[in-house]
Amino acid sequence: MAKHGKKYQEAAKLVDNAKEYTPEEAVELVKKTSYAKFDATIEAHLRMGLDPRKADQQIRSTVQLPHGTGRVVRVLVFAEGEDQKNALDAGADHAGTDEYIQKIQDGWFEFDVSVATPPVMSKVGRLGRLLGPRGLMPSPKAGTVVPGSDIERVVSELKSGRVEFRLDRTANVHVPIGKASFSENQLFENLSALMEAIVQAKPSAAKGLYIRRVALSATMGPGVKVDPMQAMQLKLA
Repeated sequence: MAKHGKKYQEAAKLVDNAKEYTPEEAVELVKKTSYAKFDATIEAHLRMGLDPRKADQQIRSTVQLPHGTGRVVRVLVFAEGEDQKNALDAGADHAGTDEYIQKIQDGWFEFDVSVATPPVMSKVGRLGRLLGPRGLMPSPKAGTVVPGSDIERVVSELKSGRVEFRLDRTANVHVPIGKASFSENQLFENLSALMEAIVQAKPSAAKGLYIRRVALSATMGPGVKVDPMQAMQLKLA
């Protein structure tokens, strides 16, 4: 079993592993336990009471974090003609179709999220094996396959803090909610927006306890448990 360094051990002493903190306490503590020399990412980790093997118990959606994630999001838009121009005008880092399909097939992945208009999805579909495993494939469920009239709005949202959340194979959800440099209030409001969206995304087929465990952690830092019942009650004012 890997041993943690001295700084981690010192940070871990501040956390009572037997305690489930209130959301406010957890946000305060996760900032205190961030010891990285860089601006660490703060993530929310949720253990869900869902069966990822069942199609009717999947969750996949997006949430607009009011204060963003603190990171620069590189957006690629698969579009042609006027839609391509509108995407670039809205702030997309890259926009086009055939040239980017070829670049990706050649091993280029210099983007964080991709968006596509329906007319070009027949071409983009051939990239499924390359983009799918990386979570970069445009998808209607993730709100990244949109008509040309929505391109500008979607690009703007992605650039300003819209993030996707989805259930993974181990029934967990992992979502960045900001940076260690964020204020406690900014992190708390981002967490509130996320929890509200996840509660709203509850599948009708879900049985028993929907959210079993919630924890916050900074990059390389210890996890801080959050009372799941209190977390589920969070709403963005």
